[in-house]
Amino acid sequence: MRQFLSRLAFVAAAALSLAVLDAAPVYAQAAKGASGLPLPRFVSLKSKSVNLRVGPSVDYAVAWRYLRAGVPVEVTQEYDNWRKIRDADGTEGWVNQALLSGERTAVAAPWMRGKGEGVFVNMRRDPQSGGAIIARIEPGVVVHVGECNGEWCRANAQGTDGWISQVEIWGAYPGEAFK
Repeated sequence: MRQFLSRLAFVAAAALSLAVLDAAPVYAQAAKGASGLPLPRFVSLKSKSVNLRVGPSVDYAVAWRYLRAGVPVEVTQEYDNWRKIRDADGTEGWVNQALLSGERTAVAAPWMRGKGEGVFVNMRRDPQSGGAIIARIEPGVVVHVGECNGEWCRANAQGTDGWISQVEIWGAYPGEAFK
């Protein structure tokens, strides 16, 4: 009996070790897609006409059509050459990777759209809340993002360059820093 319990303990320990080793790659892959790029991540639409499909193939129906290049979207899944995306309104579907760009854009406070007159996102000269306001951006306006430091993003809106608080845009994760 003692020999049986020893073998059982060994088998259990070996199975637990294999389960832990097996889980490590799954966790690592959860943060990266098949492309090797992180998931989720923000990108933008490359083309001014992009079909959003209900599945990852041209055999699936078109659920929506975007008619503007530069719209920020979040890639949440990958399958072959297809990317499942979500836009600032929460609409989800699949697009071919060739229609996406790594160029970063963002939507100014889409959650504030329709809140009435006088609601704006302030673009500042310097990346600080006391910095001079150089532009007021209406919620829903798409801006081009050059970099973010985790709190502020350098952005361009219709030819004006400045800084926007990272919590006032959809297109960069809270605390995300990039150049």
